[in-house]
Amino acid sequence: MHFKYVEWNDSLNNKSGKTPFETMFDLFQELLTISGGDVSQALRWLNDIDNEYKITDQFEDGFGLGDFIDEMKERGYIKFDQEQSLMIPTSKTNRSIRKKSLEEIFNQLKKGGRGQHKTVHTGRGLERQPETQSWKLGDDISQIDSVGTMMNMLRHSSLDQFNLRESDLEVYNTDHFTSASTVLLIDVSHSMILYGEDRITPAKKVAMALSELIMDNFEKDSLDIVAFGNEAWEIEVKDLPYLQVGPYHTNTLQALQMARYILQRKKFSNKQIFMITDGKPSAMLDQGRLYKNSMGLDRKIVNKVLDEAVKCRREEIDITTFMIARDPYLQNFVRELTDANKGRAYYSSLDELGGYIFEDYVRNRKKNVR
Repeated sequence: MHFKYVEWNDSLNNKSGKTPFETMFDLFQELLTISGGDVSQALRWLNDIDNEYKITDQFEDGFGLGDFIDEMKERGYIKFDQEQSLMIPTSKTNRSIRKKSLEEIFNQLKKGGRGQHKTVHTGRGLERQPETQSWKLGDDISQIDSVGTMMNMLRHSSLDQFNLRESDLEVYNTDHFTSASTVLLIDVSHSMILYGEDRITPAKKVAMALSELIMDNFEKDSLDIVAFGNEAWEIEVKDLPYLQVGPYHTNTLQALQMARYILQRKKFSNKQIFMITDGKPSAMLDQGRLYKNSMGLDRKIVNKVLDEAVKCRREEIDITTFMIARDPYLQNFVRELTDANKGRAYYSSLDELGGYIFEDYVRNRKKNVR
C-alpha cells in the first residue's frame, strides 16, 4: 500500500463538495427561474449577490463571474441568440433546472417526513395491503398470507395430521400502479406575487419536479400543463421555468374546461386534474367577452365553475385543488368545488406543496387488485 502526500488545500475542506462552478450554477438556476428566463437579469442579480456576500472571494484560483459565464457557454448552458441579440438558456439548462427542482422536492419530503419515496422505485408496481382474501386461480402466490392460511388449515386439521386445502389459501390484496393522465393547472394571476410573497416560483418548481419525475419514472403516463389568468393556455415542459405572472384575473372555468378537453383525448384508466391556485375564480368568457369581478365571490362565475366540476365528475376526472391561501371565504369556495366533483382539496403552505402533490399523484395511480 502506497500513500501520496501533498500540500494541504483549504478549498478541499468543502462540506458541500461542490466546485466553484457548481456553487454559482445552483444560484444562477434559482435566479433564472425567478427572472422568467431572462439570462441578463439573472446575471445582474448574481453579480449584486456576489458583491454583497463575496462568494467568489472564497474560491481558489481567482474564479470570478466572468469565468463562470465563459464556462456556462463552453458547457452549453447558455448561448447567444442572433435574432434577439441576447443570451438565452439552452435545453440543457431547462433539463438541469427540472432535475434540481425534483431533488429539492425530495429533500423537502425527507426533512418533513412526508411520503415514503415510492415514486422513484421501479419494479412490478405492486404494493401489499394489510387486507386479505381467498386465493383464486391467477392470484400471485408470492402474496400468500402464511399466517392466515395456517389458521384456516388448523380449523379442520388435527395434531396428528395437517390437511391443507385450496380453500385455506389466503392472499394479500395489492395496489397496482396504473397508467395515469394528469393535467396540471397553474394560476398565473396577479395575486400569485401580491403582498410581497412569491407564490409562482414554488408552483413552477413543483410543476418542473413532477414533469421530471413522470418523464424519468413513469414513461407511460402523460402530463399536460395549462397556465391560466384572464384565459387558459397550454404550455410545454420546456417553458415551465420561465412562466411569469401577469396583470390577470383568475379564469378557473376556462382552465378546467381546457383540462377536461385534453383528458377526453386520453385513453388512460386514471384521469386527474391538479390545480394550484391562491385565489377565487374572478373571470370568465361570457358571449366572447371577458366578464370579471374581483369583489368577493361572484355567484355567476362560481356556479359556472361548479357546473364544470360536475361535468368532470361525470367523466370520471378527479380534481385535486392545492390552495396556497387560507382566507376563510376562499376555503368555502374550494369546499364547494370539491363537493361538486367528489375530489380532494389541500390547504398547503408553499413549502409543503411539493409533498402534497407527489403523495397525491402516487395515490391516484393505484387501483386495488382483488
